[in-house]
Amino acid sequence: MRLVDEVGKQLGVMPTRQALELAEERGLDLVEVAPTAEPPVCRIMDYGKFRYEATRREREAKRESRGRSSSEVREVRFKTRIGEHDRSAKTRLVRRLLDEGAKVKVSVMFRGREITHPEVGMQVLRLVAEDLKEDARMEKNPGFEGRFLTMTLTPANAKKAVPKKEPSHAEA
Repeated sequence: MRLVDEVGKQLGVMPTRQALELAEERGLDLVEVAPTAEPPVCRIMDYGKFRYEATRREREAKRESRGRSSSEVREVRFKTRIGEHDRSAKTRLVRRLLDEGAKVKVSVMFRGREITHPEVGMQVLRLVAEDLKEDARMEKNPGFEGRFLTMTLTPANAKKAVPKKEPSHAEA
């Protein structure tokens, strides 16, 4: 087998027994890194430390990817008999979530016999969509999912950027 030491230096081709003895002398492990190579490649390393660092890297990558996920779907629920002020407060919440880059699932929950009047829920969703027409575009049109009437909104692509005025330093 071909042997590589802990600092990456090639030690050459040697028998397995000799490589194991060399690893034991150094108090490290012998790890096969390329079993399909001819001859197989092994490395002398602290395998426990290697696994620990790999786990930490994976956890860190997972944490970073979770923090900036733009495909995250958040849900905001309304009820059919919601008041005007409450509806506008929840609409502001939807706008904030859209500004953060998340998709938002807007749901109207029907309780009891309210489900016999789906037009009331459609009116709530229509008002929310009307309030958010500049900030969002409808990805999924309103439709029933069980006792919920839902629509999915995504952030609008074309944000209107307001150019900052630079103070002019040219005076005559």
